[in-house]
Amino acid sequence: MISKAVFPVAGLGTRFLPATKANPKEMLPIVDKPLIQYAAEEAIAAGIKQLIFVTSSSKRAIEDHFDKNYELESELEKRNKNELLTIVREILPEGVSCVYIRQAEALGLGHAVLCAKDVVGKESFAVILADDLIDGQPVGCLEQMIARYEKYRCSILGVETVQPEDTDQYGIVKTDDSNQQLSNVGAIIEKPKPADAPSNLGVVGRYILTPTIFDLLENTGRGAGGEIQLTDAIAQLLVVEDVKAFKFGGKRYDCGSKMGYLEATVEYALKHPHLKDDFLNYLHSYCLPTINASKK
Repeated sequence: MISKAVFPVAGLGTRFLPATKANPKEMLPIVDKPLIQYAAEEAIAAGIKQLIFVTSSSKRAIEDHFDKNYELESELEKRNKNELLTIVREILPEGVSCVYIRQAEALGLGHAVLCAKDVVGKESFAVILADDLIDGQPVGCLEQMIARYEKYRCSILGVETVQPEDTDQYGIVKTDDSNQQLSNVGAIIEKPKPADAPSNLGVVGRYILTPTIFDLLENTGRGAGGEIQLTDAIAQLLVVEDVKAFKFGGKRYDCGSKMGYLEATVEYALKHPHLKDDFLNYLHSYCLPTINASKK
C-alpha cells in the first residue's frame, strides 16, 4: 500500500508575481481552499498517511496551514461557529501526519524528490504537484493510480493528451499503445520541441515511483534549465524497471498558469454547495449583456 506522498512546494511561483512575493503559490485559493489543501485531500482520500512537504524558507504559511491554531479554534468555539470549527479541525484529519523538509537550493523537481529520500525510505511513494489541480472522476486521480499500482507494482505516471504545439511544456512519453488507458512507457523526454516529440502524451503532476528512483536521482546530472530533472531519472528507470503511463479520469486545471487558475476558480465556484446558484446567476447577468451586444 502506498502510504507516503511527497509535495514539492519550494518553487518561487514567479508566474504569479506579485501575489506570490510573500505568499506561496500553493496557498493561492480556489474559492475557499488553497491549492495545497486540494492536493492533500486527494492524497488522504487515496489512503496516504504521511504528507511530506519539500519546502523553502519562504513557505512557512504551508506549515502553519496544516498546524493547529488554538487561538482561532478557541474563538470559533466561544462564538458557537461550530461548522467553521469543524472545517478548521478537519484540514488535517486524525491519523495523518506531516513532515517538512527544507530544499536548501532550488535545483529542480528531481532534486526536490531526492530531498525526501530519508523520510520515504525503501517504499514506493506518490509525488503530487499542487499546481495541477485534478478533479478526478469517478474518484481522485491518485486513488485511480494507486489501484493500478496495487495490481502491477511498478512506477506509474499520470498523463494526458496535450496539444502538439505544447509538448515543450511537458515531459512527453512514448508508449506501446497510446489508445489504452494504461500503457507501457518506452521513452520519456523532457520538454521536447513539437518536431522532436515522440507523442502528445504529457506527464502531469501525479507520479507513483518505486524507491529505485532515489539511487538514479543521486547520479543524475543537471539537465534542462541547469536543474536535476525527474524526467531524466525516469528515463534511466525505464532501463531497469517497468514504468506505465496512466490516462486518469477527470479534468486537470493547470493552476501554475493564470488562465488555468481562473478556469479552476470559475468551475469550482459553480460546484460549491453554498455559492453555485448565486454565482451562476451572477455570470448570466454579467455575460449576457456582452453577448447580446456582440450580436448587434
